[in-house]
Amino acid sequence: MNDGSDVRDAARRVNDSPATGGLARLGYLASGVLHVMLGIIAIQVAWFRSPTAADQSGAFAALARHPVGALALVVVAVGFAGLAVWNVTEAVGSARGVGDRAKAASKSVVYGVLAWTAVRFAWGAPSSAEEQSRDFTASLWTHPGGRFAVAAVGLVVLGVAVYHVHKGWTRTFLQDLVKSPGRFVTAAGRVGYVARGIALALVGGLFVAAGVRARPDQAGGLDTALRRLGEEYSGAFLLTVIAVGLVAYGVYSFARARWTRT
Repeated sequence: MNDGSDVRDAARRVNDSPATGGLARLGYLASGVLHVMLGIIAIQVAWFRSPTAADQSGAFAALARHPVGALALVVVAVGFAGLAVWNVTEAVGSARGVGDRAKAASKSVVYGVLAWTAVRFAWGAPSSAEEQSRDFTASLWTHPGGRFAVAAVGLVVLGVAVYHVHKGWTRTFLQDLVKSPGRFVTAAGRVGYVARGIALALVGGLFVAAGVRARPDQAGGLDTALRRLGEEYSGAFLLTVIAVGLVAYGVYSFARARWTRT
């Protein structure tokens, strides 16, 4: 008996299941909600100095304050968990190359963390993405060569940022859909991917700078990156552009929930 083959076959069956596909679509809807809320919060930070964190924890906190926030967070958590499962089965059962399978595996981790974070907010036990980022940096710093590890993390994030910008600029994200979604959604996807890439580049730049300067306190997550951008010359305008792009990515995510290639 070939255990490896059996595992891959089982993963493919789960991946092809209508239930798994439906949960993945719910996950893209959740991603749409998250990015629209991130964009709105970023605009509030840019023009009104809102204290709400401009990251996923701030978006979840804003959602939790809604009268049906707990229920909405549970639905969002289920959606992200569905995307995590779908990407795991892609990583294990897909016949694609090693790079695509590694990308699916990394996505499953990201969506799993988002699902768990949403559950914590639904239970009334919120967590701060910025604190997690600082704790992660501090943990790396305690190991030999910690500053280089922090810089390496930043370079990885910068690589992901370049990938997003390229995917948006070249419109290769359309390959993820079963049909053309039309001009409006295509434009939203293009702007959204580029804006998301720029936001990730800002985060990656913080980690690289922290490692190069041996200043762990300079590393930070999305909230820190966007707030520092807002403090620069014309920062409010630049932050607004990114915020609009994040909303555009949310619009594209809603469309992907309908036309995604699962």
